[in-house]
Amino acid sequence: MSDDMDYGTLPPEKDDHFHRLDAHLVATGTLMATLDNIQATIEAKGMMVAYGAAGCGKTMSVNSALRNVAPDITYRLELRSGPTPRDIRHGLFRALGLPGEPPTRPVEFDTLLKDALSQSFRVLVCDEAQWMGRSSFEYWRHLWDDRHTDMAVIFAGGDNCYRVLKREPMLASRIYIWQRFTRMPEDEVVATLPAFHSLWAGVDQKMILDIDRAAAHGNFRNWATITKHLLKGMQQKGLTEINQDLINWVYSKLGGM
Repeated sequence: MSDDMDYGTLPPEKDDHFHRLDAHLVATGTLMATLDNIQATIEAKGMMVAYGAAGCGKTMSVNSALRNVAPDITYRLELRSGPTPRDIRHGLFRALGLPGEPPTRPVEFDTLLKDALSQSFRVLVCDEAQWMGRSSFEYWRHLWDDRHTDMAVIFAGGDNCYRVLKREPMLASRIYIWQRFTRMPEDEVVATLPAFHSLWAGVDQKMILDIDRAAAHGNFRNWATITKHLLKGMQQKGLTEINQDLINWVYSKLGGM
């Protein structure tokens, strides 16, 4: 079995923020839409895909919503490096905390998982789903389609998981909700940043917009990185507020500008 996978229940809220930044969760329109969509998916016992470019808040939004609506029945897998159905079998075995040793034969393994997933309703979260190919998505469908299993499935991943699923009508037709994550528009950036971190309270809106246009591009992960660098720079330079020289110093640490 590949070790390149994380398993278990939802992580603590402090782990949601990139770099473990001491920031606040902001009730953006995207976050509230995710909450509504996940609630609807759970009620329907369906499957949902949260997809979009890296850093747009998919994992943070999904984790936050599930802490609100299903914290005790959520089981999470984070996939990497092209997981196979075999990897997913073993990941579910671990995430569900099943006793004993994993079966060696796929048929026996599937019977064990289906039996476990039929005992009570669960929400299964497959994070970093962009790493999966058709056979892996097909395996999730196989489990979900079984008339005895009782579950909802949330896929969170990059655009590739959308492309793989949309190429396969049998899989795509099973998806109850598709939610695309995009970068924040500028008006939302200006409204969100001061609530996201105290560093931005009182900062001129034009400065925030200039940084967004030059480096952050409406991407939450970019903003977390910039905030982390600014805090470090202010500490090193003995500053109490942001200035353009400090911003330029941060820009020098960011690639692709």
